[in-house]
Amino acid sequence: MFTARGITKVYPMGEMEVHALRGVDFDLFPGEFVVLLGPSGSGKSTLLNILGGLDIPTSGHVVYRDHDLTTAGEAALTEYRREHVGFVFQFYNLIPSLTARENVALVTEITKHPMTPEEALALVGLGHRLDHFPAQLSGGEQQRVAIARAIAKRPDVLLCDEPTGALDITTGVVVLEAIEKVNRELGTATVVITHNAAIAGMAHRVVRLADGNIAGVVSNETRRGAREIEW
Repeated sequence: MFTARGITKVYPMGEMEVHALRGVDFDLFPGEFVVLLGPSGSGKSTLLNILGGLDIPTSGHVVYRDHDLTTAGEAALTEYRREHVGFVFQFYNLIPSLTARENVALVTEITKHPMTPEEALALVGLGHRLDHFPAQLSGGEQQRVAIARAIAKRPDVLLCDEPTGALDITTGVVVLEAIEKVNRELGTATVVITHNAAIAGMAHRVVRLADGNIAGVVSNETRRGAREIEW
């Protein structure tokens, strides 16, 4: 689905330059679940933002199917994000005055072939919380509403940036299980950023980043007992 080659990203900081990515090559295949691991500053979020069309690389090329994202204009990137990509961030970004159903409906109203909000919320285990407001939901439930909102438009790709970063371990597991269920049942290609190596067991591949480079790849085709295949 994605082919990224020679991706660099340089941020000017006054007289200095920060090199967030240094010639990264990355592929993502249909239906795949990939975890990006690495410390803060390793380039994980920068890579995810480039894949999602939220940022463009300084050099290199990113191709989504037959779309070259590195040469696309802002209108084309907006359409790409709207039609093909679901985003889940560390903070839920729900509208407090809207119910769970209404928060999800915001997305279903602007896409071509969406799920109903009820379908999306049922998929993440919140079919019984449709008419609750964010303040009436736990942190894990709010994050699952955010996942339902992201998947309601039936995206081809789900990009998750530290989706459990604001949650305790037990609640984080529930959220990750919801993401894994979306990948398994809908076949949505999924990339999850995390600092938590324990999450690696649910991925098909684990890609480690360090200092803006790919530092290693782990394959786990059965999603059990990941083994190193390239370092």
